[in-house]
Amino acid sequence: MNPIQKYASTTAMVLAALILLAGGGAKLAGVPEVHMSFGILGLPTWFGYFIGVCEIAGAIGLFIRPLRALAAAGISLIMLGAVYFHVMHTPLAQGLPALFVLLTSVYLLTQSKDQLFKTK
Repeated sequence: MNPIQKYASTTAMVLAALILLAGGGAKLAGVPEVHMSFGILGLPTWFGYFIGVCEIAGAIGLFIRPLRALAAAGISLIMLGAVYFHVMHTPLAQGLPALFVLLTSVYLLTQSKDQLFKTK
């Protein structure tokens, strides 16, 4: 990986982590606007808090090399649900952060799958 790709990858990972930390933090803080989507989808209230914990754990996991692929895979699944919600229930522009995180996590998954569970 050349230096430009390395910096671009790291920058995308940091931006994705910041988006995840903000979204997960808002869910854990009980912000009604972020929990509204779960009700619209017919999911229980506790599921929003669960997703918030997963988003924060995933954001942290992106920075732990042996866990990066696993974190990216989990984030990808969550973001697929978020993109689905935005496509079906909101203006598409509101789903751009979720789409960015989805694409970034898929990229990180493909780039780090060989590191999965390595300790060295």
